[in-house]
Amino acid sequence: MTKPPSKADGRQGTFEPDVTALPEAAAGARIGLFGGSFNPFHEGHRLVALQCLERLGLDAVWLLVSPGNPLKDHSDLAPLAERVRAARDAFTEPGIAVTGFEALHGFAYTYDTLAWLVAERPDQRFVWIMGADNLASFTRWERWEEIARLLPIAVYARPGAEDSPERAPAAVSLARYRLPEADAPALVDHDPPAWVYLNGITSPLSSTQLRTRKTR
Repeated sequence: MTKPPSKADGRQGTFEPDVTALPEAAAGARIGLFGGSFNPFHEGHRLVALQCLERLGLDAVWLLVSPGNPLKDHSDLAPLAERVRAARDAFTEPGIAVTGFEALHGFAYTYDTLAWLVAERPDQRFVWIMGADNLASFTRWERWEEIARLLPIAVYARPGAEDSPERAPAAVSLARYRLPEADAPALVDHDPPAWVYLNGITSPLSSTQLRTRKTR
């Protein structure tokens, strides 16, 4: 049963059904899950979503706009609806969906989100997508090892994180499960743990830089 709309915090307000709706997908669909605060959404996020859609051979990529990252300060966090709609406005291409559904269920950690999706949508195939900057801090995530055992993971290159696939603690720990980049289209069909590092088009933009510019 779906929970009624609630409040993430005093600033986020009551969630609208359009903001928190979970995308529909056919049985057997291959779906990339790309989570983040997207505060604000920018071209770098767009590149990751579109490149992973193509290079992983996916039917769709869902951007999961979170209520907030427990590892970050959110004193300047924009309202959830604003962030969801900004991400939706950035795409005209088919195959991309944007949702803030995590807030509706009160999920604070990625593991909770992914475990729920795997249980709720057993007839779909998911792969978790993250930037290489997140790989560098992955071992700080709540239940990170269980995340790795729950879904295959695609790590997309980010400027400044070029050594992440070799030196990040999580990369070292999961080294034996890494697939060659040429096998990326088969990643979603691999039993986890399994991960691949994707080199490709990148953008130097970051949400932190954009927020700093906005406040100047």
